[in-house]
Formats: sequence, C-alpha cells, structure tokens
Amino acid sequence: MSKLLKDNSSALEFVYDFYLKMKKSNISLAYEGEITHQITKAFTALTETNMQRDQDATSVQKKVFHVMVECLQNISKHAERDLDYFSSKDGRGIFLVSKDDKEYNITTGNVIRNEKIEPLRNLLEKINSMTKDELNQLYKQQIREGRLSPKGGAGLGFIDIARKTGQKLIYSFLRIDEENSFFVLTSTVSRIKSK
Repeated sequence: MSKLLKDNSSALEFVYDFYLKMKKSNISLAYEGEITHQITKAFTALTETNMQRDQDATSVQKKVFHVMVECLQNISKHAERDLDYFSSKDGRGIFLVSKDDKEYNITTGNVIRNEKIEPLRNLLEKINSMTKDELNQLYKQQIREGRLSPKGGAGLGFIDIARKTGQKLIYSFLRIDEENSFFVLTSTVSRIKSK
C-alpha cells in the first residue's frame, strides 16, 4: 500500500471518528483557526438558521448570539500570537456550539501566556461567586472606572456573559509548556423559557 493511500486512509478514519464524537456530543458547529469579523458574522448566520429551524425563542436566540460574539471577540483580542505552533497575525482559537433539549453550550479555546492565568482565574472566580445584582453593579463599575488592558475589555465580556446567561462560567487552563497554556471557556444558555 502506498504512503499516500495510508495517509489518506488515516485521514478518512480521523474524519469519521471526529464526526462520531461531534454527533455524540451534540456539536452543531466546530471551527479552528483565525477569528475575524467575517467569521463571527458567518457563525451567527449559521446558528440563526439552525435556531429558527429548531424554533428556539427569540430571547434564547439573542442570548446565544450575544455570547457567541463576546466569546469570539475574546479570542480575536486576547489569543496569543506568533507562537511557533499557532503563528498568526490574528487571534486563533477553537470554537464549538453544542445543544441538547435544555441548553446551548458555547465553548472556546485559545492559547494564553501562563503569567495571565492567575489574574484571569481570579476574575472568573469573582464573577462566578456573584449574584445577578452584584454582576450588574460590577459591570457598571467597570465601565465607569475599570482599567482597560491594552487590548480593551477590563473583563467586561466575561461579566456580560454571566449577566446575560445567568449561569456560571465553566473554564479550565490546560498546560502546554513552561510559558503557555490552553484556556477553555464554556458558556451555557438555557433553551427553556424562564417564567
């Protein structure tokens, strides 16, 4: 068997295995690469079509769009650049949307420097410990007096996701090497109308 045929066979098996894992995890959208404004628009359009087909409530659709945009902007602004294994002039990352009968899960992942982990973990823990009213107050405070990073934000995106979804942010930092880790964030949007 030729090397090309063996490589193609392995690639085809990988694609099928990936397809089965996506189906098992109810993933309706998966992407890895540069995150740009055009990519964000394409993803929201695809998701809108799927949600309309599934007859999700308008309020659910708006929350999903909002969370998607915030998460994609986070990658675009804050993903590390010019690393040997992820070199790019723009932010790169992975983006997944999955759903079941009760909720949508929007998951993103991108490389960050290890020195950024502790401040980010502290911010996420603070957000997860707050009530909705406290989150609203923190959001307003950050807008008034928050110290913006050179890339903008002051954590506003994370705060806003928690405010809009009413859910805790699920996250993890997976160590890559001495300098870098892979930051994974999952945001959940309920498909069930609140009464």
